[in-house]
Amino acid sequence: MKSDRRSTDRPSAPHRVVVIAPSPVAMFNLAIPELLFAKVEIDGSPGYELTVCTPEPGPVATTGGLDLYVGRGLDAVADADTVLVAGTGQHYVPDPRTVEAVRAAAADGTRITSICSGAFVLAEAGLLDGRSATTYWELAEELRRRYPTLDLKGDVLYVEDGDVMTSSGYAAGIDMCLHIIRTDYGAAVANQVARAALVAPVRPGGQTQFTQTPLPAERGVACADTRGWAMRNLDKPLTLTDLARHAGVSVRTLTRRFHAESGVSPLQWLLHQRIERAKELLETTTLAMDQIAEASGLGSADSLRAHLVRRTGLTPSSYRATFSRLETVGPVRVG
Repeated sequence: MKSDRRSTDRPSAPHRVVVIAPSPVAMFNLAIPELLFAKVEIDGSPGYELTVCTPEPGPVATTGGLDLYVGRGLDAVADADTVLVAGTGQHYVPDPRTVEAVRAAAADGTRITSICSGAFVLAEAGLLDGRSATTYWELAEELRRRYPTLDLKGDVLYVEDGDVMTSSGYAAGIDMCLHIIRTDYGAAVANQVARAALVAPVRPGGQTQFTQTPLPAERGVACADTRGWAMRNLDKPLTLTDLARHAGVSVRTLTRRFHAESGVSPLQWLLHQRIERAKELLETTTLAMDQIAEASGLGSADSLRAHLVRRTGLTPSSYRATFSRLETVGPVRVG
């Protein structure tokens, strides 16, 4: 087993991170570890030594249509303290050589991590069996289907389960790498790196991926007028009876038609629209929380908080601070 360099004590040698690039590789996946780990300095010395490798050294295709030259092969993995498997951002079949290298490294006590679709390599190597894991939300269902023994957390930024860590796509890789730095060298160093890289401080892995949660595509227009009417009246306490009355049908008929066209029940659709309206108001106005709750039909600030935390993992004030499109958010003046 390798000696463990992961502590807040300052090591005598840099922590060795080996990034495995699949083909094609998402260039942003490679840029993240280089950007963040390269900024770690401990007493004037590098905190990390970064190596990029690939199963076939030489030109490696990227998802952006360019070729990158990667000179190291998978032999580099044997010297790693941490292995990071980059992703493609799309569906792909893991290279068996990469799978075997990752499996061997894990057996040797190496910390194994992935960004985006890199989780498929970890799953293929058997490292996610019985573990919690995540991946990019567009690939989550495929990962669950292909590897049913893992515990998929499909709506979070990153998951740490023992010496295995997986992140979802794109900027969530930044959050995971900052978490690695915090684990290895402490919060002060991680926050300093975040400031130097002009990114947000370390966000908790349980925070959701902030995907839009789209409803199924509408498949009919019989309820279109009622949906439009409801959207214009989200601030009112609409009931199933109200919706059915507007549509001129019974509650049972409305429910059947609504589900056939929208894929969800009328009340599920209504709640979705209320939460989306609340998010929009948090991003674009300085309204107080009780005013937003009232305008979106969620009733109270407590109800707004409960629904938003369930949907995004953030409180309304945290959501506003993260996503506000206003330069400043101050108190609202009424009257």
